[in-house]
Amino acid sequence: MSDNPKPGLSVFARYLSFWVALCIVLGVAIGYFLPGVPAFLGRFEYAKVSIPVAILIWLMIYPMMLKVDFTSIRNAGKKPKGLIITLVVNWLIKPFTMYLIAWFFLKVVFKALIPGELSTEYLAGAVLLGAAPCTAMVFVWSYLSDGDPGYTVVQVAVNDLVILFAFTPIVAFLLGVSDVSVPWDTLLLSVVLFVVIPLGFGALTRSSLIRKHGKDWFENVFIKKFDGITEGGLLLTLVILFAFQGRVILANPLAIVLIAVPLVLQTYFIFFIGYGWAKAWKVPYEVAAPAGMIGASNFFELAVAVAISLFGLASGAALATVVGVLVEVPVMLSLVKISRATRGSFPVSQAIVDAKGFK
Repeated sequence: MSDNPKPGLSVFARYLSFWVALCIVLGVAIGYFLPGVPAFLGRFEYAKVSIPVAILIWLMIYPMMLKVDFTSIRNAGKKPKGLIITLVVNWLIKPFTMYLIAWFFLKVVFKALIPGELSTEYLAGAVLLGAAPCTAMVFVWSYLSDGDPGYTVVQVAVNDLVILFAFTPIVAFLLGVSDVSVPWDTLLLSVVLFVVIPLGFGALTRSSLIRKHGKDWFENVFIKKFDGITEGGLLLTLVILFAFQGRVILANPLAIVLIAVPLVLQTYFIFFIGYGWAKAWKVPYEVAAPAGMIGASNFFELAVAVAISLFGLASGAALATVVGVLVEVPVMLSLVKISRATRGSFPVSQAIVDAKGFK
């Protein structure tokens, strides 16, 4: 992404793709040559959620939550098309197409390169990713693609509720097992950390400062102080994530490539289903972009945690979920670029024409 993803940002943000690649390389190098660093950071974990990663994700999300107008959240239900697209794509299409695409490549196309038992574990990891639509990082993708922050909060919140009761039966059905153990503490803690807390603090900050200094000062002075924070948080998060997985990635180069193929294809496929449906349904761009992004990206914290609890830390399933993290960032950045390049083909939101709302 050589062009500036958000107008007015620095050279640092303008070449975000380069910095992302650099941070991935740096993270892998730290994990391989300085294993003591991820070992130390690994001590700070609760319910299989890394506290350092959680803090950085919170740092990314909080500036976006400051922009959420709660009137727009209340109005979201009046214009349900974006929510319908998100729910149908994420829960009636994505898990099953993930299984089919991953099965075809891992069990058929790459059959000679992957032993049968290992291909089954890779497939299980792909299924876990497919059944867990994004909760935290989608706020970053929505922000970079100029999505509506208020509507994105609604879409994510609804998905969080669905995950609570739909994740386990879908995974159990696709894996053909009945004893799928979901770490509920991980799931609930992630929802609280990545949605409830930053949204609550953002709302509290917004209401108190607008009451004290006025809306104009808040939007043109206070929020400007956070320019670049989201991108910086993303890059630091990548360094830590790939430091944790550096040795695993370097020890399995061929496996990484083979697993990545169906995951990348699935990501683009699901995005264009949601994004294309939104265009056909004449949904405004600010809602259509995050609707496509939520399905395309994954709740990798949950997928990794479940893979480890079901199959073990050194399993093929755990490796597949790690590959999901590896491919997601560059692929999602490319989707952000595609979204921004095609926004002119969507109708202009009424929120931009006259007042905040959804079309």
